[in-house]
Amino acid sequence: MKRLRHRLHEIIFEADTAAGKWFDILLIASIIASVILAMLDSVTTIREVYGPWLNRGEWFFTLLFTVEYLLRLFCVQRPMLYARSFFGIVDLLAILPTYLSVVLPGGHYFIIIRVLRLLRIFRVFKLVQFLSEARLLLGALKASLRKIAVFLCTVLTLVMIFGALMYVVEGAANGFTSIPRSIYWAIVTMTTVGYGDISPQTDLGQALAAVIMIIGYGIIAVPTGIVTVALSRATQRSVSTQACPECGREGHDADADFCKYCGASL
Repeated sequence: MKRLRHRLHEIIFEADTAAGKWFDILLIASIIASVILAMLDSVTTIREVYGPWLNRGEWFFTLLFTVEYLLRLFCVQRPMLYARSFFGIVDLLAILPTYLSVVLPGGHYFIIIRVLRLLRIFRVFKLVQFLSEARLLLGALKASLRKIAVFLCTVLTLVMIFGALMYVVEGAANGFTSIPRSIYWAIVTMTTVGYGDISPQTDLGQALAAVIMIIGYGIIAVPTGIVTVALSRATQRSVSTQACPECGREGHDADADFCKYCGASL
């Protein structure tokens, strides 16, 4: 049993062997095919003609991915750790929508989430540089999380104030029928989207809108600057494509001897 589990782990989790690489390539091809089926099923003219075949194909790939998910849990020493990892959650979400569609019509369209599984392509084709860059970007975003949260709270406060002011200045006669609707206008204006479905008509309202537009241009640059500073401070490390035999998680340093998630020997 232990030997079988080790062999399955090499095939399913590792891309260093020929068998492992072919497994991942076939898996990626199956993911792409299943996503294409989901998109075709959303087209009414195609569904009316090929609906039964599309449904059979969907169930085929769902059962295939279910077996694959169970094998992944089987071949790691700590299956719950893998199940709670990013790819473990994605693998589970990739098969749930089809089963959900049995009780919730239309639920199978959520299988489009399977496209997230294509992130494995970076490991399959040994694009370690992309993995390293992705890890660097993720670290920068985590380091900037508090600053971005404060920034968003500030923006939210500003749009509430400007929305309330515009409601008082313009009123329902000019389309600003409530404070929430005025806040919606302030968000659209401050983000420079400018749908144009509501616009101020009075001189004071237009002057206030001009102020909001100018502030919006300045605000756009803030989160970019925050993340850029975090990126400049982040330390880039070489990332390995090896998966932990205990929990199945990846993203270890190239010179790591132990898993940073569960402590198992790599």
